[in-house]
Amino acid sequence: MEEKDKDKGMFKAYQFAQEMIRDRLRDVDENAAKELDAARENEVIVARGSYDYIERVFSQMDMPHKVVDPMAFDAFGPSAEQIVFLNCPGAVSEDGVRNLVRFVEQGGFLFTTDWALKHVIEVGFPGTLRYNGKPTADEVVRVEIDAGEDPFLKSLISEKDDPLWWIEGSSYPIEILDENRVDVLVRSKEVREKYGESPVFTSFDYGKGKVYHMISHFYLQRTETRTLRQTQSSASYMEEKLCMNEERRMKYDGMGLRETSLGEVESAYSSSALMNMVMYEKASSLNQTIDDEL
Repeated sequence: MEEKDKDKGMFKAYQFAQEMIRDRLRDVDENAAKELDAARENEVIVARGSYDYIERVFSQMDMPHKVVDPMAFDAFGPSAEQIVFLNCPGAVSEDGVRNLVRFVEQGGFLFTTDWALKHVIEVGFPGTLRYNGKPTADEVVRVEIDAGEDPFLKSLISEKDDPLWWIEGSSYPIEILDENRVDVLVRSKEVREKYGESPVFTSFDYGKGKVYHMISHFYLQRTETRTLRQTQSSASYMEEKLCMNEERRMKYDGMGLRETSLGEVESAYSSSALMNMVMYEKASSLNQTIDDEL
């Protein structure tokens, strides 16, 4: 399969993934589904990158967002009610980093990928994470998502899920500097065995806000088929995750269900679940702030 065809498959997979997440929440937690819908009202800012394209995922999610140049942070700091997604490489100036740190201190959420580890995290949030100096090869790895006691993630991710995520060449493995402060939501034994560190998706509180960082890129442009299960159709995965009925089957068929594999949709679903978790946590923090002020 040509790369452009793989990319097209993943692009379509993200459409299915977001719709599946909405349906899954409607099945298991109607209140969470409503809160997630409300979270779409939060203003999302995406800083352009050269290698990652988070804005494409938001477009597939039909999520309102504003795309800006990373140099825009030189002159202003986003408001604490917003979420900033910073695409790799995270080419932000020193002034921009200072403004982003202030933004998080005041309650903002910051999400960064790959090379932003050196350009933003190490500079603005020292003592939390750092690049371990061992760049990766271009490959697809198995990841393990730890939902822990998080009710939102637990409602979306199950023990049956076996996602494969794309790690682009020259990605930066994440070394945890403060294990008491940093949470690891996604790990990979394969990344640890090859590059010395297992974290794939991390988070930590900072001031009144929160920082999320992941290795490689959020927009997974390809995956692989390693197991017999992953060769099945994406319809099989939907039967696994959702309470399917004729109406839903017709809906997904109309979206082009046969154009994607189970492996593609599973990978997109797992990464989209984490994106939705960020949105949900931000909405919850804003609601808590309002309650505290009453």
